[in-house]
Amino acid sequence: MSYELKDKCGVFGVFGHKDAAYLTYLGLYALQHRGEESAGIVASNGQKMTFHRGMGHVQEVFDPGQLERLTGDRAIGHVRYSTTGSSHLKNAQPILVDYSRGEIAIGHNGNLVNADILRSELEAYGSIFQTTTDSEIIIHLMAKPSLRNVEEGVVEALGRVRGAYSLVFLTHHFLIAARDPQGFRPLWLGKKDGAYVIASETCAFDMMEASALREIEPGEILFISEKGTKSLKVPVQEETHRAHCIFEHVYFARPDSKIFGESVHLVRVNLGKELAKEHPVKADIVIPVPDSGNSAALGFSQGSSIPLEYGIIRNHYVGRTFIQPNQGIRDFKARVKFNFVKEVLVGKRVVVVDDSIVRGTTSKTRVKNLRQAGAKEVHLRISCPPHKFPCAYGIDFPTREELLANKYSIEETRKYLDCDTIGYLSLEGMLKGVSLSKENYCTACWTGKYSVPFEGLDKYHAERHTAKCQ
Repeated sequence: MSYELKDKCGVFGVFGHKDAAYLTYLGLYALQHRGEESAGIVASNGQKMTFHRGMGHVQEVFDPGQLERLTGDRAIGHVRYSTTGSSHLKNAQPILVDYSRGEIAIGHNGNLVNADILRSELEAYGSIFQTTTDSEIIIHLMAKPSLRNVEEGVVEALGRVRGAYSLVFLTHHFLIAARDPQGFRPLWLGKKDGAYVIASETCAFDMMEASALREIEPGEILFISEKGTKSLKVPVQEETHRAHCIFEHVYFARPDSKIFGESVHLVRVNLGKELAKEHPVKADIVIPVPDSGNSAALGFSQGSSIPLEYGIIRNHYVGRTFIQPNQGIRDFKARVKFNFVKEVLVGKRVVVVDDSIVRGTTSKTRVKNLRQAGAKEVHLRISCPPHKFPCAYGIDFPTREELLANKYSIEETRKYLDCDTIGYLSLEGMLKGVSLSKENYCTACWTGKYSVPFEGLDKYHAERHTAKCQ
């Protein structure tokens, strides 16, 4: 089977609140931007677990009756965008299993780079997998008979896996949060009415007026129970260093979140200011590609003294085109996702600020539409460098062949997109936009320098592994 490279997911957890399932629903609603394929919640009253999962957006998957059936004061939830494994209900999370030590559920944001090796090993010893996600591997590693309890099982399992993971587990007695030693993906601890809450981003806390306490540390395993909290470390066999995914700041995280110690919005403003320094242009207005380009466009406007306008209006009932599972859906949604304000654009020299260009399909369509709307000139400015390498840690641009920057030079890209000029923020300029030193960030999709070694992966490698074994 192949595994699902699943970066772009969101996880949430609650321990000790009478409305745990409802709070989890609110948390997932706030994290919807991290995954639009499926959603799920598992709840526990300390003796029995109940769950509901479904394909689609959070509000489509859950109704009040379903939430009422998710009883108990502890719960975990997950919104999924498949980066490993196909888009099927069987791969929706949280995954709930009943094994020798009782019921346990897991929700995972990230991607394990040694999934094939571990899965083959486990199958050789008789493990039977129900999904094609790499997350299920962690449960099988925890189920070894030699391990005495859940605590020992989690530590042992996370000592074996490699790659990116921000995890929530739920047992009848524990809510467990864990983050990989490199800290690729964000994960936060908060409190609400005396209950502990866990979320991929702080915007989920704001939804329910919870207080953000701190980030789960890279390599930390936090056990939350009625006795309080207990923190352990993931055992590592080699020296590790921080490798926060800077693309979280560029594109994926919500601008009203705080991740890796700083405001996403303010980082994006800084990126826009650096972009204006590196690629000045004579123009009449700056317009963002909403919504992820809004903050960078503000920064570009501030840095260039060119007025900020809104010439592109987003249809918020259409999902994020970049995280759609296939190109056909991406192409359609790119056409219906945006409308153009002709009165703002006619006769204007326009700077269009976007967060990134991956495949180039939507950018080409956008330039065409801007010209049709009357723009005199179209100047593209991109708030990160050209993507040239696949992401092994979960973001869905897994093959070099899909990346526009590997097909064309900068000038060829300009001609292909039919814009007057194009300017990408340099790697150095991007790293100036964040507060930590450059050694703390993963920039592999631009540089090809991977923090954790891997062999070629794509989102369907688990299915192929299964096919070979049949």
